[in-house]
Amino acid sequence: MTQLDTDYRKYLQPKTLARIASLDLRARLIVEGLMAGMHRSPYQGISVEFAQHRQYVPGDDIRHVDWKVFAKTDKIYLKQYLEETNLHLICVVDASQSMGYSSIRDDGATWSKYDHATAIAASLAYMAVQQQDSVGLAIFDSELKRFFKPSNSPGQWKVVAKELMQVSRLRKTQTGRVLDQIAEKLTHRSLIVLLSDFFDDIDSLRKGLRHLRYRKHEVMAFQILDPMEIEFPFEDVTLFKGLEDLGELLTEPRSLRASYLAELNAFTDELKRTCRGMHIDFTRMNSGEPLDVALSAFLATRSASIK
Repeated sequence: MTQLDTDYRKYLQPKTLARIASLDLRARLIVEGLMAGMHRSPYQGISVEFAQHRQYVPGDDIRHVDWKVFAKTDKIYLKQYLEETNLHLICVVDASQSMGYSSIRDDGATWSKYDHATAIAASLAYMAVQQQDSVGLAIFDSELKRFFKPSNSPGQWKVVAKELMQVSRLRKTQTGRVLDQIAEKLTHRSLIVLLSDFFDDIDSLRKGLRHLRYRKHEVMAFQILDPMEIEFPFEDVTLFKGLEDLGELLTEPRSLRASYLAELNAFTDELKRTCRGMHIDFTRMNSGEPLDVALSAFLATRSASIK
């Protein structure tokens, strides 16, 4: 057993990843850590299906050369794949102000909801590009801030990681309108991985999701919440500062806990029903927990979709 096999879980822990500044390095460690635990190929479940060979012509991408055939025949042939199984992955990441929230961990590490979302997006991009699938990126708050068309270029995931690290989080969210814009931009049926806290108008969000499904895109929605948002463990009188221009409130949190949790769970249940009605995979994630839930769900869904 290798050292990675023994320690793989640490590469999935936010408290470990928070100490790594480089997002591309985080992504590599996450993927390697996950796959060491699963004891299988990192790319099983997202590979494309081989169809046939064709002879090489100048200008073709040499990454597709079948070197085994070349060794036997001294002729250069390319592997071709079925378009139906080729993955067009679009990572759609919420960069609004509320995604910047991070509670203080016991070890003092800082890991925001946006950190969690970017770690997932960069990891999925890394897996897909390694398999020569196409990856695109959309980053939004109240508007679509960045959009990169899907590409299977080896450098595409570096672009994804770089862009995710540069976006500020200072504005409100308008998820539904942004999803409408993305639906209009995409020309191929794609797998949309939507990473957000979804603190937004549910009717607008429903409309945007419906637009994506109408265009025949597959959607996976990950609601990312901080441990403090999920548990609301506050005891003493606390000043709550609302994100996205929601003001401040000085209050006794113990008197609010039951009603707050009821409202949060009701909102999440409504999101679940909305997604279920459109055949969208929905997962609520705790940003204080390891990232293998999201990545394993992605691999399982992708594997099922190409069988």
